[in-house]
Amino acid sequence: MYTDDDLIQLSSVQHFLFCTRQCGLIHIEQVWDENLLTAEGRIMHDRAHDGQFEMRDGMRIERGMPLRSYELGLSGKADVIEFHRTPEGKGWTPFPVEYKHGKPKSNDCDKVQLCAQALCLEEMIETAVPVGAIFYGKIKRRLDVTFDERLRGRTKEAVKCLHEFLDAGVTPQPVYEKRCESCSLISVCMPKIHRQPGDVGNYIKKYIEK
Repeated sequence: MYTDDDLIQLSSVQHFLFCTRQCGLIHIEQVWDENLLTAEGRIMHDRAHDGQFEMRDGMRIERGMPLRSYELGLSGKADVIEFHRTPEGKGWTPFPVEYKHGKPKSNDCDKVQLCAQALCLEEMIETAVPVGAIFYGKIKRRLDVTFDERLRGRTKEAVKCLHEFLDAGVTPQPVYEKRCESCSLISVCMPKIHRQPGDVGNYIKKYIEK
């Protein structure tokens, strides 16, 4: 079990699985920069957090709900938690919803982040959280995510590795990929420069002269 001093940001789970260097720059070196995509994403999250509570069609909606897990060593906030009435009508089943500006990714990083929220909820309120959803702004659709044993195991292993990564305190060297072009940290990370063979100074000179 972790203590309050050991808790790490829930959002760092997604950063870690998406790009370990991005995670290192943000959560080890405390570097952050904003571009159009991150600004639009931040506005989307702010809107999701706007207003703490409402009832709609018999469903209770909590926005910006604080989350934590001492078992996983995580803390953060949920964009939206919908509480649906159980079939018997005697209780509520939490349904976490995460808002993303872009579109579904090729790996499980968004699903793992959402599953981590579900695990936090289960620990906090001692109620099973079987399903959640991710809303993607680019496609304007909400995709359901089932928290099966495979995803739960993947999430717990990712969080364990993330703690070890942050405890080591070493930011990996960059590896350039197409997705780097949309990253707000590209000017700090400089993946194209680091991948060049030979003298970096010569590369910078050639780049400026283009």
